[in-house]
Amino acid sequence: MTNNFDFNNRLISVVIPLFNEQENVFALIKAVRSAMKGYAYEIIAVDDGSTDETLQKLAYIDGERLKIVVMSRNFGQTSAMAAGISHASGVYIATMDGDLQNDPQDIPVLLAHAMQGNWDIVAGYRANRLDGLLLRKLPSRIANVIIRNLTNVHLRDYGCTLKVFRKEVAARLGLYGELHRFIPVLGNLAGARMTELPVRHHKRLHGNSKYGLGRTTKVMSDLLLMVYMQRWLKKPMHLFGALGGSLLLSGFGILIWQLFHLFKGTTGTLAGLLLLLAGVVIVLMGFIAEIQMRIYYEGSGKVPYVVREIIHNNADQAWNTGYLESLVAPTARS
Repeated sequence: MTNNFDFNNRLISVVIPLFNEQENVFALIKAVRSAMKGYAYEIIAVDDGSTDETLQKLAYIDGERLKIVVMSRNFGQTSAMAAGISHASGVYIATMDGDLQNDPQDIPVLLAHAMQGNWDIVAGYRANRLDGLLLRKLPSRIANVIIRNLTNVHLRDYGCTLKVFRKEVAARLGLYGELHRFIPVLGNLAGARMTELPVRHHKRLHGNSKYGLGRTTKVMSDLLLMVYMQRWLKKPMHLFGALGGSLLLSGFGILIWQLFHLFKGTTGTLAGLLLLLAGVVIVLMGFIAEIQMRIYYEGSGKVPYVVREIIHNNADQAWNTGYLESLVAPTARS
């Protein structure tokens, strides 16, 4: 055993995006440290442009195994998560919300399952979700059914942030926009081996929820993108050709119909065609713009966020630097 602490030698990095969670910061870090005791771990707390005292309270915490990533403004949970992952040094990555509704005690369970089963992604699902039925649970259940049926990725709970995955898989996910809720689908596209386990869920005690019914349209838009990427990303003409061909045939049919004077009025027909074409053009422009954005970021090595500073905190405890299994203390493995 060495007496020099190696900050880069980690079994797992716990990535926590935070936005205006000043009431939860102290209890959150304490709970994660308690849950991960005996493991070679680090905590990556990402302050996503908080306007309260979240960052000040993070900086006040004892810095052992804590790295704070400070975003220059609020970029959203997906970008904050991507920033945390890019600055993580662990062999595995765990992601969780910063509102204490996820339970850090579940992270070692997910990690052990990932290591023992050689899984690339172990997703948590909230077996006993303690949220309101009408505004939270019911819309989530409907969304889960739709996502499962359209993507053919069969998980129970896409909205649960608590997950453990290998860092090399995380690096291939391509987290842009607001795609964090589709990590399982992105993992499926990346060829990841994936499973799920039940995790605990707690009521929010402090602060305000960042989720609501307003996210429904965003989820549905991102779902359309996921379906496109799954089915047509590598063969776009199968989609565009079918749509274009259908429109051409429809237009030709209407012209033939008009030629034989079977329509007395054309105003309604023209209005319907214009609306249909406008809708198709707008949807396709969205797809093309999304793919161009991915090419821009991935091809150029750029990222869709700006990190203002990285705060490294020195730790006092030395850890063993052997094989992957030896990174976990015997008490943690038992």
